[in-house]
Amino acid sequence: MAAFTEHRIHQIFEVSILLKGAHAVLECLAGVALALISTETIVGWITWLTQDEFNEDPNDIVATLLLNMAQNFSVSTKNFYIFYLVSHGIVKLFLVAGLLRSKAWAYPASLVALGLFIAYQLYRYTYTHSIGLVLLTVFDFFVIYLIWHEYQLIRHHLPTDPPAKTS
Repeated sequence: MAAFTEHRIHQIFEVSILLKGAHAVLECLAGVALALISTETIVGWITWLTQDEFNEDPNDIVATLLLNMAQNFSVSTKNFYIFYLVSHGIVKLFLVAGLLRSKAWAYPASLVALGLFIAYQLYRYTYTHSIGLVLLTVFDFFVIYLIWHEYQLIRHHLPTDPPAKTS
């Protein structure tokens, strides 16, 4: 029964890591797309998307929030998001590749990186109160647990003595 449970946990670990990898690819693509699109174009798209909502309800909360965000979307804010998305995505892709290849360094590095990402997400939550950040943080805690569990298994299977030299 324990072997089945460990096998199932490992499968969940792999799926979670693949989801992290897919999210990392999306972050990189979003960062690149953001770099290629002007801030004026972004404001124009959001204005176009919200215009019908404002015609129906001039006090629409979501449309007002989106339009305010777009109007305050400066070049420096855009550059921050480009840097954040691309760097965050690249770091996660690097760690995901290491974890999927069972590289010993990838487990503690992933734990540290995810811990830092969680700290930043919690910091951002104090400003945004975004439910998306809460969900991402809960998922990250779950992935940390799975990485820690896998790391414990890997560590028990690593050789403790260096191989003897033969002459």
